[in-house]
Amino acid sequence: MKAMILAAGLGTRLRPLTDDRPKALVEIAGRPLLEITLTRLRAFGVREVIINVHHRAEMILEYLKRNNNFGMGIEISCEEILLDTGGGLKKAAYFFLEDSEKPFILHNVDVISTIDLRKMVRSHTESQALATLAVQDREASRYLLFDQGLQLCGRRAARDTKAELVRSPEKMQSLAFSGIHVISPRFLAMMAEEGVFSIISAYLRLAGQGERIVGFRADEYYWRDLGRPENVRQAALDFEQKVVVQ
Repeated sequence: MKAMILAAGLGTRLRPLTDDRPKALVEIAGRPLLEITLTRLRAFGVREVIINVHHRAEMILEYLKRNNNFGMGIEISCEEILLDTGGGLKKAAYFFLEDSEKPFILHNVDVISTIDLRKMVRSHTESQALATLAVQDREASRYLLFDQGLQLCGRRAARDTKAELVRSPEKMQSLAFSGIHVISPRFLAMMAEEGVFSIISAYLRLAGQGERIVGFRADEYYWRDLGRPENVRQAALDFEQKVVVQ
């Protein structure tokens, strides 16, 4: 199985931790976020990974070389300008075209979780979805909107009561996205957007056209966003107290 790790961001919210390193090399309990993500993917059977890089990219390349790519097949997608999540995946699409029948995982480098990726992939396959997004019922700055069958129908900001809808079901639920996707390769040819764009925009457009973009409820699992220094400190405590085991 293949995966892509999104690691190209500037890590602005993580300053001062990213003053001298890319966010992928910020450490939790002595382990860089990139290592934690790679070893977690490897534990679920992923053997080939592409990583997009931009800010201090040479440090990531040197780190991977020093650790023999953690025994995995790793390719690098260098972005001269930041392409956002959708643009970054579109640039790296070639990596997944050989396995046109097998879904792949897209994973933010700055999230940590115990979400059962094997179960998530199985759910994706059984539902014949175009993309499956790990979501939770928790407080967030923005939400994705799903119908009762967990099919994507819109999004909204937490402080904005006006939703952006692509479908209008009778009942909707607001769920927070966790930065982990399982995607069918046929999605790659359906990204009509160009240049810099969010993958969520592509999902919403396709959901509005009737494609199955579905949520995977991950409420039972540990999850933490590592975009701020205080979140990194809390994650380190969680490791120490074995709240999360990687």
